[in-house]
Amino acid sequence: MGLKGFAEGGVASIVAGCSTHPLDLIKVRMQLQGESASIPTNLRPALAFQNSSAAAAVHAPPPPSVGIIGVGSRIIRKEGTRALFSGVSATVLRQTLYSTTRMGLYDILKTKWTDPETKSIPLTRKLAAGFIAGGIGAAVGNPADVAMVRMQADGRLPLVDRRNYKSVLDAIGQMVRGEGVTSLWRGSSMTVNRAMLVTASQLATYDSVKETILEKGLMKDGLVTHVASSFAAGFVASVASNPVDVIKTRVMNMKVVAGKTPPYKGALDCALKTVKAEGIFALYKGFVPTVSRQAPFTVILFVTLEQVKKLLKDFDF
Repeated sequence: MGLKGFAEGGVASIVAGCSTHPLDLIKVRMQLQGESASIPTNLRPALAFQNSSAAAAVHAPPPPSVGIIGVGSRIIRKEGTRALFSGVSATVLRQTLYSTTRMGLYDILKTKWTDPETKSIPLTRKLAAGFIAGGIGAAVGNPADVAMVRMQADGRLPLVDRRNYKSVLDAIGQMVRGEGVTSLWRGSSMTVNRAMLVTASQLATYDSVKETILEKGLMKDGLVTHVASSFAAGFVASVASNPVDVIKTRVMNMKVVAGKTPPYKGALDCALKTVKAEGIFALYKGFVPTVSRQAPFTVILFVTLEQVKKLLKDFDF
């Protein structure tokens, strides 16, 4: 398949990413709800003795969460309709780096591991291909992912605290100058873990559901089959990845100031503080917009992919 699989996956991913960007932005805002109220700025080590005011800050009840419609309406009311596409340049770069890599590698591994006689591949190998492709893709695309999360979250901050990135390149440049090159891979462990879960569950589910539908003769290979398989893949990917996605969003978005202890020491610390302050279900914050975004994203992704494959079927590169 060579570079063809990368090109096909890249085009489909960029179209899907831009089409569903507003839902992704709303998801990020919902995942950050309650964070400032539950995580004080003067954090101390977990085992340190705290005074009453610090303890009160840690255990202060977070404000009530707002739903997907409420968050979307608030963004439009306070920041304007254009704010729904904040960070879209980062989405384009992220899909170019992350999704192009993962889709291309998955296609190569799936082709390599398919039995030449039966033309089939076991589910375990599909999952393995997804884990490998997703992990590598996430490592490549992490800088764009960090920039995207920050650009999407910027509008919720007070004016004096906003980063006001002009574009994804400006965001990356400011991060390198102000926080060092390593800031581009902040939260990378969570990004890689999430990408492995999403890619394995999403791509393997799509292939398996599509194969089952065709083998049992439930539907013919066409748009309806592609949409049904894509919807199933999007739902499974959402359930598998949402907890990791919440932690990833919070770690990437945290503001690190020189001389001050950062809000989180890492992904595990963020997970523990989030659950302690907001409860276990905080890990599924933004689940409705995650499904609302992941389902159409996956549908657009695979429907576009199938069409791009048809257009490029006579080309070999």
